[in-house]
Amino acid sequence: MKKVLSVLLVLAMLFSLAACAGGNGGENATTPNGEPAGTTPSGEPAAGDQPLAGTYDIKVWVAEAITDLTQKQIEDFNNTNTDGITFNATVQAVGEDIVATQLITDVEAAGDIFIFAQDQFARLIQAGALAQLGEGASQIVKDNNTPEAVAAVTLNDGLYGYPVTADNGYFMYYDKSVIPEEDVDSLEKLIEDCENAGKFFSMELQTSAWYLASFFFATGCVSDWTIDDDGMATALNDTFDSPEGLIAAKGMKKLLDSPAHFSSSQASDFSAGSAVLICGTWAYDDVKAILGDNLGATDLPSFEVDGTEYHMGSFSGFKLMGVKPQTDAVRQAALHKLAQYLTGEQCQLERFNERSWGPSNIVAQQDPAVAANAGQIAINLQAPYATPQGQISGAWWNIAKVIADEVKEATDEAGIQAALTNYSQKCNALIGVGGFVFVGAWNGWDNADMTHKLAESNGVYTITIDVEESDYMGGRIVTATNWDTDHGAAQVTTGADLIDMEAAGGDNNIVFLEAGNYTVTWTEATNEITIVKN
Repeated sequence: MKKVLSVLLVLAMLFSLAACAGGNGGENATTPNGEPAGTTPSGEPAAGDQPLAGTYDIKVWVAEAITDLTQKQIEDFNNTNTDGITFNATVQAVGEDIVATQLITDVEAAGDIFIFAQDQFARLIQAGALAQLGEGASQIVKDNNTPEAVAAVTLNDGLYGYPVTADNGYFMYYDKSVIPEEDVDSLEKLIEDCENAGKFFSMELQTSAWYLASFFFATGCVSDWTIDDDGMATALNDTFDSPEGLIAAKGMKKLLDSPAHFSSSQASDFSAGSAVLICGTWAYDDVKAILGDNLGATDLPSFEVDGTEYHMGSFSGFKLMGVKPQTDAVRQAALHKLAQYLTGEQCQLERFNERSWGPSNIVAQQDPAVAANAGQIAINLQAPYATPQGQISGAWWNIAKVIADEVKEATDEAGIQAALTNYSQKCNALIGVGGFVFVGAWNGWDNADMTHKLAESNGVYTITIDVEESDYMGGRIVTATNWDTDHGAAQVTTGADLIDMEAAGGDNNIVFLEAGNYTVTWTEATNEITIVKN
């Protein structure tokens, strides 16, 4: 995957250089990184120059809640831009939390522009799926968004996206008819109130490391990753497996062991019997519609361990917009123009007014309605306890969420400690990890899943896997934690009759025709793959 998309970037740059070779650059001249030739320092076309004029068929991925609004905003761009650009856009609903998986699975079918959660950034960088911004576009982002939002799209000295929101964190919603105001600061009292009322306490623990981390941040734990330009983890400072981490896990176990706990973060949980929900501003309108005047919103509570209270922390982060690398540099530049518009002040305020998404744009943040919103007030109350979300290994999210399952199963302190030890061992194994993994439908596309690592002997790598019946029985051999595409269907020399060559696509995926047990062997010296059905 990464190599395919890297080639796209190279082709785009070569196209732009060729276009510029004719003296004045010609009608479609562009510079690398998707910016038109003859632009001003702000990235806008020079007066009288229309290098981007034309009609473009594109696909845009956004959350279901804003599909109609995004379609309207694209039409507004078509009607107001001065570059002669018209986008014939297909807007599709794809959740920000699954964009990376969807995009990596099928690049050709993926959105040209897409909104994604910040925790997807490293994975998308690693896959080569984010076009880098040029100098003018980068300056637009820096001039109009908060420094924290700019940092969220920055890797080393380059920018690889556009901030959409500055509120991608979480806090506590509660039903005021069930939860007394005096109990909102205590996790123990909240659990007791829910149990006594036969209500649920909704917080994703077994299902999301993003929320689970709140307990560890409460006790001062950190998980700081060093990520290189390829999105690979090269160093780690993680203290979840520490005395402070043990305290955090003990606090978390109080909620895990309660019959009131429900591992979810949906606004609809209030209709299903929840009295407490840990979620973010994106749920505000839906929660308000359910609870009405009984809606309460505030920062997260504190928990007590061995006589000491610890205020629950959180991640603070951003929703971001990416542009997929294109082979046509002019098309690339036009897409960047649209991305700048969709992430500008006007569009950010429209998303706030319709769906309560908190702006990253500096001017939009000063709007009176934004400042008075109860969800925005709650996220601001939680802000002093929040940890800015940096660049994190994409494999961390699956590793960390397992902590909750193992802590819940633990019957004593030794069991809790074992969960933390298991976690730290898996994290440390990601640093400088070598070898190859057969990633695909059979392991949830987890490229750090060492249970699907190929065994090596004298340059011959082998794995036996069970392929279950599913809509897409495909995958490929990749460098562990990476998304290489050069070990796939095109390299199969024996067993090609067992796979669907037409379905391989640009991703070079090995797509099995039937479910079953297979032995797959890759020979490094010849780069040949043999498949045998057992």
